[in-house]
Amino acid sequence: MSNRRARVSRITEDEINDLILKLQALLPDSSSRSHSMVSPSKIVKETCNYLKKLHKEVDDLSERLSQHLASGAITSIDADAIRTLLQQ
Repeated sequence: MSNRRARVSRITEDEINDLILKLQALLPDSSSRSHSMVSPSKIVKETCNYLKKLHKEVDDLSERLSQHLASGAITSIDADAIRTLLQQ
């Protein structure tokens, strides 16, 4: 089993800190708190919450788009353009 451990690469604390900083930079309003100390666990929690929020927004927009497409409120040219964009 020691051979298996030797082959597994380990992530260093510096690499973890770098990843945490990258996550923090992706969060909204991160520039306002970039100079203050925020715990890594708080950043990970905020990132998870933000991803959940984005996922909900995508679901809501998808539902609205489906309703518009079904209602005929969008011209066929617009619908084709939207379908092309969504397939990318």
